[in-house]
Amino acid sequence: MAMRMMATGLRFPEGPVWLRDGSVALVEIERGTLTVVSPGGDVRVLADLGGGPNGLAVGPDGAFYVCNNGGFTWIKAGDQLRPGVQPAGYETGRIERVDAVTGAVTRLYESCGGHGLRGPNDIVFDRHGGFYFTDLGKSRARDMDHGGVYYAKADGSSIVELAYPLITPNGIGLSPDGSTVYVAETRTARVWAFDLEAPGVARKHAAPAAHGGRFIAGLGGYQMFDSLKVDAAGNICVATLVTGAITVIAPGGEVLRRYMTGDPMTTNIGFGGADQGTAYVTLSGPGALVAVDWVAEGGVPGLALNYII
Repeated sequence: MAMRMMATGLRFPEGPVWLRDGSVALVEIERGTLTVVSPGGDVRVLADLGGGPNGLAVGPDGAFYVCNNGGFTWIKAGDQLRPGVQPAGYETGRIERVDAVTGAVTRLYESCGGHGLRGPNDIVFDRHGGFYFTDLGKSRARDMDHGGVYYAKADGSSIVELAYPLITPNGIGLSPDGSTVYVAETRTARVWAFDLEAPGVARKHAAPAAHGGRFIAGLGGYQMFDSLKVDAAGNICVATLVTGAITVIAPGGEVLRRYMTGDPMTTNIGFGGADQGTAYVTLSGPGALVAVDWVAEGGVPGLALNYII
C-alpha cells in the first residue's frame, strides 16, 4: 500500500479526523493531547487533556468529543511504543468535550448507571446528534475489566448502556443507514453488530453472546483488532494489530481485502477529502500519520461522518 507521510514523532496517535481545511485532528495517547496536523505536516497541540485520550469525533456543535481512557503504563521496544496496564494513581476514564477554537475542555461523563467508565476508547456520532462509544476497560497484572458499549447525548444530559459485557471492545462505527452499530473486540479479533430499534437501544439477539450482539466475523491466528471506520458500501475497515494492516470486512462477514502497512501497531483509519477517497492511518508504534489514496489502492470511498468542521 502506497503511503504518504504526513507527520512523525507523534506519541502513539489515534482517532484521525479529517477537517475541511485539509488538516487532520487526532489524539496522542501517550502525550495526552488533542493535536492537529496541517496539510503541510505542521503539528500543533490544541488541548492538553492528560490521562489517555484515545478516540475522537466532531459533534453537532462543531466541538471535538474525546474518549479518554485515563492513561496507561508504556512499553518501549526498539522503535515501537505500546500501551501496558493500568497505571498507578489511575482515577477514571471519561468523555470530554473540547472547543475546536479555544481548546477549552469540559468533562461530560465519568460513569453510567453508577458504574465508572474504565477505558473509553472509540466514538461515533449518529445523525440524531448523539454518540456511541466503547469502553475497553483496563488490564492489571492479574485481572482485567469487562468492557461495554454506551450511547450518550452531546450536551452531557444522558448516558445509557447499549451492550455489556464485551471482551476489550475497541473500534465502533455505524452502517450507512444508521441502523446498525459495529464493534470490534481487540483480544478476540471479532466484529459484532448491534441492530438498533431506536437511538441508544439495541435489539438483543439470543444467547450464547451475553451482550446480545450479532456475530459478523473473526480472524484466525495471532491478530487483534483496534479501531474502525465504515466505507460508503457499508464495509467495515478495521485496523489490525500484530499483522499491521487494515482489514476490510463485508457486512455479511466476508473478509474482502487486507491493506498492509508495515507497522504491527496500526491502530486506526479515518476517511477524508471532498470525495472521501483518502484514508488517514495512524501507525502508532513509530508515531506516524500517513495518507493513502484509498480509491487508487482499490478501496471504496469512505462513509462521510455525520459532522465535519
